[in-house]
Amino acid sequence: MTTSTAPPASTHGAAPPGLRVIRRDGSETTFDAGKISVAMTKAFLAVEGGSASASSRLHHLVGELTDQVVAALARHPAPGVHVEQIQDQVELALMRGEHHKVARSYVLYREQHAQARDTGPETATTDLPTVHVTQPDGSRVPLDRDRVETVLAEALAGIEDVSREPVLAELDRTVYDGITADELAQALVMAARTLVEREPDYSLVASRLLLDRLRAEAVSHLSGTRETPDQATMAQRYATYTKDYLSRAIDIGLVDPELATFDLDRVTAAIRPERDTEIGFLGLQTLYDRYFLHERGTRFELPQAFFLRVAMGLAIREVDREARAIEFYELLSSFDFMASTPTLFNSGTTRAQLSSCFLTTVDDDLDSIFGGYRNNALLAKYSGGLGNDWTPVRGLGAHIRGTNGVSQGVVPFLKIAGDTAVAVNQGGKRKGAACAYLETWHVDIEEFLDLRKNTGDDRRRTHDMNTANWVPDEFLRRVQADGSWTLFSPDEVPDLHDLYGTAFSLRYREYEQAAERGEIRVHRTVRAVDLWRRMLTMLFETGHPWITFKDPCNLRSPQQHAGVVHSSNLCTEITLNTQAGADGEVAVCNLGSVNLAAHIGPNGLDTDKLQRTVTTAVRMLDNVVDINFYTIPEARRSNLRHRPVGLGMMGFSDALFLQRIAPGSDAAVEFADRSAEALSYHAIAASSDLAAERGRYASFDGSLWSRGILPIDSLELLAAAREEGELDVDRSTTLDWDTLRETVRTQGMRNSNVLAIAPTATISNICGVAQSIEPIHLNLYVKSNMSGDFTVVNPHLVRDLKQRGLWDEVMVADLKYFDGSLAEIDRVPADLKELYATAFEIEPRWLIAAASRRQKWLDQAQSLNLYLAGPSGRKLDELYRLAWRSGCKTTYYLRTRAATSVEKSTLKGTDGRLTGVPTGSGGNPAGNGSAGSGATGSGATGSGSAATVPAVPVNGAAPAVPVNGTAPANGTAGMELDLDPAAACSIDDPDCEACQ
Repeated sequence: MTTSTAPPASTHGAAPPGLRVIRRDGSETTFDAGKISVAMTKAFLAVEGGSASASSRLHHLVGELTDQVVAALARHPAPGVHVEQIQDQVELALMRGEHHKVARSYVLYREQHAQARDTGPETATTDLPTVHVTQPDGSRVPLDRDRVETVLAEALAGIEDVSREPVLAELDRTVYDGITADELAQALVMAARTLVEREPDYSLVASRLLLDRLRAEAVSHLSGTRETPDQATMAQRYATYTKDYLSRAIDIGLVDPELATFDLDRVTAAIRPERDTEIGFLGLQTLYDRYFLHERGTRFELPQAFFLRVAMGLAIREVDREARAIEFYELLSSFDFMASTPTLFNSGTTRAQLSSCFLTTVDDDLDSIFGGYRNNALLAKYSGGLGNDWTPVRGLGAHIRGTNGVSQGVVPFLKIAGDTAVAVNQGGKRKGAACAYLETWHVDIEEFLDLRKNTGDDRRRTHDMNTANWVPDEFLRRVQADGSWTLFSPDEVPDLHDLYGTAFSLRYREYEQAAERGEIRVHRTVRAVDLWRRMLTMLFETGHPWITFKDPCNLRSPQQHAGVVHSSNLCTEITLNTQAGADGEVAVCNLGSVNLAAHIGPNGLDTDKLQRTVTTAVRMLDNVVDINFYTIPEARRSNLRHRPVGLGMMGFSDALFLQRIAPGSDAAVEFADRSAEALSYHAIAASSDLAAERGRYASFDGSLWSRGILPIDSLELLAAAREEGELDVDRSTTLDWDTLRETVRTQGMRNSNVLAIAPTATISNICGVAQSIEPIHLNLYVKSNMSGDFTVVNPHLVRDLKQRGLWDEVMVADLKYFDGSLAEIDRVPADLKELYATAFEIEPRWLIAAASRRQKWLDQAQSLNLYLAGPSGRKLDELYRLAWRSGCKTTYYLRTRAATSVEKSTLKGTDGRLTGVPTGSGGNPAGNGSAGSGATGSGATGSGSAATVPAVPVNGAAPAVPVNGTAPANGTAGMELDLDPAAACSIDDPDCEACQ
């Protein structure tokens, strides 16, 4: 084996061929210079830790020292060298290099191990100072070490590769005389938390220790006396506790009194207390901080009581409420499925606003505009995410008939909308968030692109509001042909807002001719490529506006007969009709996600289990429509008429790892196809069965469903509206869709829309899996969110490295040095590098290919983040045109590798955020081709050249628009943008909705 701790070019000297190492027991083994590097690295880490100074020079320094040792051994021609001789040479090399502290540590290490071999293990005893704990009443009692040992033993139970000693050592280092009981509980949690980067399973230990603190807080609050029940005691008391907790929550007005009318003996008997101990630390801390009910800051809701409260709230109108509540509880508490954050926040409470997303259209009058602000505030108050269509508002310079004045355009109104979103922050649980959409033909589009810039007139900026381009196909045709593009004010071309596909293109060309004849007052003609270039530049530099596609959203919408999709939502996965006005509709969607990783068995995707999960999940989501607390009448009217829901997925990356499928591969694209097909099939079938039980949704007649046109069939409608070469989508199927078509046509659907893949950023943390359909960002990183900073290590990778004997403190140091990437760690085998490639190491067209396969099964869309390691104008152009050609309805964030790398400092004792520092010689600015960061051009080989990535087959052929530097067709060839890497959207922003 080779080692990662030396420079890539190092050969560790020229050891004599066939040199053997004589072990202490007389046996022999092959000489391996890599073991010398590992031993030296451990010695340096023991003395210097993982500090920035150590990390930045350690790899080169250890390589040089190893070469010196190997060179010294090469001067001894004997066929065998004793292990003690090798260790002597290591000592000499350290001393000659004046690394005296490291050499001393290495000598002490040898002496200790020699004594251990001579005398055998001894039990060390330590005389610890007496520590007193300050109780809530101010009294002081000696620290109950037996209690600490009991709690710790319970936390360690059944977890491999963890032990009590390092946790106790860290605890003894931090406790002090007079520490409060709450501080002691927190210190124990932190003691385990600091060990996570060394052994990821300490995350579960930390979670169980946090659970002990939560049990004491909750039970003591309800009883009024200080109690510290352990897990075994709590398991026996859980049913009684849950009844007491519900009683208190109802008394103080937090929970709906209707929950008290359930057969509480029956539902509490179904509680699974052991599931509390299976929640990861990030998940439990998130639940503690943001989800559990509290009274003046004191949490009194335990995890299983929380899941039962949510389940009871969703079952409150079922015929057999108890049976359904237990069914829903099982699904939630097992993490096979998780409802969206608003549902978890509010289910079973006195204000059961359970819906996730709201879409509105703002009309071109002050009543509608200021009514839109009011609606935004009311919808956001109870955790709704907002998507606002602002296209109807007239543009800058348009005539105002009422005052005979001139309009200031849409931008000043967007400024107020952004400030409203900040002001209404959902009770401090998460930031209020809205996304403004504008069609590409709007005369204010260029100012709209600048909204998120940090320069210019701040009165025409919206620093906290998301923005998105609503792009018609006609615009991309003009870009492709290097044609002109005309901008209009919507008050003069009002019907463009409601037109799409061929009808839009024809009418748009008529308006262009009218403008040429002087019949339209406000218009401006630009080169389409120039506007496209500016759109991509702003997307890169500010992360906004996102690119979303108007025509596929409408042409494939099941509800074409009932209205028009004018925008998507906050996270670009919802595509529902909206209409302004007092009698209009605010679209509402109710979300939840299947944990795909929990449905992988020995033979791959467990479709039988998936069917059971999806059937129950769709029922839960449909219940939300009737239970929901609607803050505005337009939302209630729309939701009850159409009953849309959005079932999605999370844990896609984990599902790949469990099946040993590399994310950048044909097999990953195929799994994306088959898993989405199964999800779609069972969700549509479940909604149809609900229609047979409960009735069809009100606007079913005339829908695509009523005509037997399912999402997979609606691709033909898109293809008919596209010109030759503008759509390249795989059409393969594997399930019995003919039978389902007939069932839907005759039996009906309960829900107008059923499928949408949301980001799942927070609920995936709760379930302990990768979010949504995302590739892994890094294999080791610090996640920052509203609950704090958390060390996250890829557990699948750690498991594989342990099996191959490669997981040690040197590997941790290497992962930190290389920013969570395996690409340049020589010790890691090639198959693991391929399997655990991070988002920036995967050629982005693999992500587009997988998204294309999913999109064909979805009646709505997917939150599709895209990643570019070394972005350029050409690559951005190719990437987004490929997304359009591949049939994607929307895209979400563009993620780029910034010109900084994480600080390579130790996380021991702090678990703090890895802050960005200039990369210097140890790192690599994005896309400069050096071998420091693992990103080179569009690939990640670490060799200084672009990685060779096979083309992704789409419908049997490679994509016609590559993302590897080949010039695109026609007008965009050689497109170059002035990109500012420092402004790029970064991963894991705690203030970003996608990162929450």
